[in-house]
Amino acid sequence: MTDVQDAQHERHYRAVQSRDARFDGVFFTAVRTTGIYCRPSCPAVTPKIGNVVFYRSAAAAHGAGFRACRRCRPDTVPGSPEWNHRADAVGRAMRLIRDGLVEREGVEGLAQRLGYSSRQVHRLLAAEVGAGPLALARGARAHTARLLVETTSLSMADVAHAAGFASVRQFNDTMREVYGCTPSALRHRRAPGPASGHLTLRLAVRTPFDGAGLLQFLEDHAVPGVEIVRDGTYARVVQLPHGPGVVELTPADDHVLARLELTNLRDTAVAVERSRRLLDLDADPAAIDAVLGADPQLAPLVAEVPGLRLPGGFDPVETAVRTVVGQQVSVTGARTVLGRLAEQLGEPVTLALATEHGLLRSFPTTEVLADLDPETLPMPRSRGRAVATIADAVVAGDLDLSPGADRAATRAALVALRGIGPWTADYVLMRGLGDPDVLLTTDLVLRRELDARGLTSEQSDRWAPWRSYAGLHLWRSATSPDRIPT
Repeated sequence: MTDVQDAQHERHYRAVQSRDARFDGVFFTAVRTTGIYCRPSCPAVTPKIGNVVFYRSAAAAHGAGFRACRRCRPDTVPGSPEWNHRADAVGRAMRLIRDGLVEREGVEGLAQRLGYSSRQVHRLLAAEVGAGPLALARGARAHTARLLVETTSLSMADVAHAAGFASVRQFNDTMREVYGCTPSALRHRRAPGPASGHLTLRLAVRTPFDGAGLLQFLEDHAVPGVEIVRDGTYARVVQLPHGPGVVELTPADDHVLARLELTNLRDTAVAVERSRRLLDLDADPAAIDAVLGADPQLAPLVAEVPGLRLPGGFDPVETAVRTVVGQQVSVTGARTVLGRLAEQLGEPVTLALATEHGLLRSFPTTEVLADLDPETLPMPRSRGRAVATIADAVVAGDLDLSPGADRAATRAALVALRGIGPWTADYVLMRGLGDPDVLLTTDLVLRRELDARGLTSEQSDRWAPWRSYAGLHLWRSATSPDRIPT
């Protein structure tokens, strides 16, 4: 190994020695003598430094012949926060793979979205992550299958189909290779679960975690009939690749309890990933708070609310529409208009979990919004035209609002549309695409707060790459919930 690799190896080993959970999902520890790979915080006896190999992804460990530890379950850790903020091709590819694009469109579809050849995408991912797109997607399938094996009473054939395997034989072979046991052996250790598309699982999260702040934000902005916050739980109707569903998310101190009701179980992985993105569960609060807390102006705010999360959106196009509707009106007013929009154009939903929460419909799809007369929308005509323009651009392929979008190109495409200004474009990047480094310097509330603290835009550069979180702290300091943007 080079000196740099030696130093990194030692840093990783120190994290393993201290069982530092902050690194769970950032890298994985494989032990040559046992053939097992673990999360850094695994409670097992720490192996000797000469017996360990570190990998950037679980798929890379699988590919090298290691099996997942049954004690620490390294496949259930939060995702690496690196993929949230990286804007290069590898970061974009990882976000798309996590969203299930390879399952839906194949490696060719992934390469087309990135503007590279399939061979080049494989080379880039193999060099950075240690595994190509097919191996990464295969690892995700195995994790989804384990969730279904352990949380439902579905037949193994149905689990294989729901997780995206081409055959039961491929499913069995993969599970034995990844977990070192058969699917039947995994099921013997499960808690009793339903045989329907109703799943209950725990979503891992790095601490500290301001779940209460997330719930308050989501409650303040909930669209009537589509989503609701009640008794510490957020629930909403969602549109997924194979049909509608309902997600119910209850934050706790160190995890989020999720209940899912899906029209098609093949959407399990996508529903989980988009729920994680909505709640910003893959963020690294220790790194964020360390950078922002080092600034005397922000230190008291960070100390007051450690582990602040950036509220995302379940669907970026929906976020863009909500942003346009919410311009220059109160949050209450925006909710009223968005509720009317959903009532007029959303699909009715009668799933049991929706009925339990009094939810009636989904948010209108992009295709429906693109195919309507903007003059008929329940909002000022200029905003109605802007909503239709965004939807038209997405359907035509002129605007990419997918998780793997080139954020700079998306911003340029947004501001080129009539009725979309810099504030709207930046807000869509921040919440719709999860960009952690957007400071809305054109926002009047933030501008006043920056001026009051004697801060210039140049001085705020020291908050990079976490300026979105800095902006949230400043908003919380300067406004009541009813004045926070939609």
